[in-house]
Amino acid sequence: MFTHALQKILTDSGFAALTWQHLVMILISCVLIYLAIGRKFEPLLLLPISFGMLLANLPLSNLMGAPTGEEAGGLLYYLYQGVKLGIYPSLIFLGIGAMTDFGPLLARPSSLFLGAGAQFGIVVAFLLAILFGFDPKAAASIGIIGGADGPTAIYLTSKLKPALLPAIAIAAYSYMALIPMIQPPIMRLLTTKKEREIKMEQMREVSKLEKICFPVIVTIFCVLLLPSVAPLIGMLMLGNLFKESGVAERLSSTAQNALINIVTIFLGVTVGATAKAETFLDIHTLAIIFLGLVAFMFSTVGGLLLGKLMCWLSGGKVNPLIGSAGVSAVPMAARVSQIEGQKANPGNYLLMYAMGPNVAGVIGSAIAAGVLLSLFQNWVG
Repeated sequence: MFTHALQKILTDSGFAALTWQHLVMILISCVLIYLAIGRKFEPLLLLPISFGMLLANLPLSNLMGAPTGEEAGGLLYYLYQGVKLGIYPSLIFLGIGAMTDFGPLLARPSSLFLGAGAQFGIVVAFLLAILFGFDPKAAASIGIIGGADGPTAIYLTSKLKPALLPAIAIAAYSYMALIPMIQPPIMRLLTTKKEREIKMEQMREVSKLEKICFPVIVTIFCVLLLPSVAPLIGMLMLGNLFKESGVAERLSSTAQNALINIVTIFLGVTVGATAKAETFLDIHTLAIIFLGLVAFMFSTVGGLLLGKLMCWLSGGKVNPLIGSAGVSAVPMAARVSQIEGQKANPGNYLLMYAMGPNVAGVIGSAIAAGVLLSLFQNWVG
């Protein structure tokens, strides 16, 4: 009887249902956990993503199972509705807005062009994805990786091609973490030492009124231009208004601390849980990871080339290195510009100048997502 009971326990356990695909996914999730903890690769999101992936690939756990009849669905199935409905990325943008200072952008509005130029990788990756055989919805989802904005990539992909969500989320956040390795060689290749040595003029002081009016004006203009971008831009600017108004400190503090941390946990775990062995272990995943790298590289190239153009037009007053900060990985990309500038000229302080294109990139990637959503959401083909 004891042997029979033991045999039944083993037969009904997850061990009996393990396949080599499950084992591969468990190994991948453990590697990602190591990268998050040991190498500090975007740990705040990569850690919950990798653990969600681990949970989803333990057989019979059914955490992502949909409800059937009178039986309730799995825990992560219900939490995933926040991703599916676009709630979590929008709430993360609320927190990002509360943490962001748009002062450098207001002090130098030309930074908007650098933020726009750094979206070039989105176009390149989109076209390459089409050549690789992806349909336009999938190509748009892959292309947005070039914006270097994880929440935006997740938001767009959840609307256009949910099946690609785990691969795109992991690629987006992995490459964001690798910006200090990806960008510097491209920056040194496309700029001369003389250009990297350029010291920029002192920026003007931005008034409090400008900082308060900015989120309101941007929301009105962007949402009227692209209604589909309202959830991202609206929440981003609301969070920034909390910060700059000076009368909503508790709301600002909640948005940039407790709220964004809670939502990040739910977002990461549920996105990771969609990476099931039967869908993730596919040649398309490798193609997405490759195209994501191409998108990042060409976004950096686009920002740098526009930076070089502005350098020429200004008579050598703009350091083109700040163009690479146009990708929206805030503030990591701006720090890379600062480091490369100081390597060329130890007295060079580019951080505040690079923050202008950096925060412009946040707006730029959200607008790019809105354009792609408008073009392809109802695409049939």
